[in-house]
Amino acid sequence: MSVLRIGVLTSSDTRAAGGAADTSGRTLMELSGSRGWEVAAYHLLPDDPERIAAALIEMADTDRCDIVFTTGGTGIGPRDVLPETTLSVCEREVPGIGEVIRGESLKITDRAMLSRGTAGQRGSTLIINLPGSEKAVRESFGFVADVLEHAAEMMAGGGHG
Repeated sequence: MSVLRIGVLTSSDTRAAGGAADTSGRTLMELSGSRGWEVAAYHLLPDDPERIAAALIEMADTDRCDIVFTTGGTGIGPRDVLPETTLSVCEREVPGIGEVIRGESLKITDRAMLSRGTAGQRGSTLIINLPGSEKAVRESFGFVADVLEHAAEMMAGGGHG
């Protein structure tokens, strides 16, 4: 398998407006780099479904990212739109990823049951919603990172043996 191409999208009104640093997005880029993966695209956007959808499509179709991590926007607040927006640009849902993240996170905090994060496939790109906090991003990345190279191989038509 070649080096994974990673996209990172942070959805946060506060961070996009400069009211706080994007520590979660930066953490995802660092964690990806530590595995030898190439961060090919990064977006910091407000909680705006149209802009998020356009960025996800760009990272999948133009930037050819193998994996796109999103952070933020997975809760039950009125501006949390990442799960719906992710699924709107994907051909198929990959529900096991969100299930594992929630299941493992529930061992750490009961607030994990309020996360609606999901994952979906757009062509040969896997889009994975992660929570917004840096701590939760580190934990969630750790729950899924080991299967991502295999996932990329499968989406490319191999890796089924």
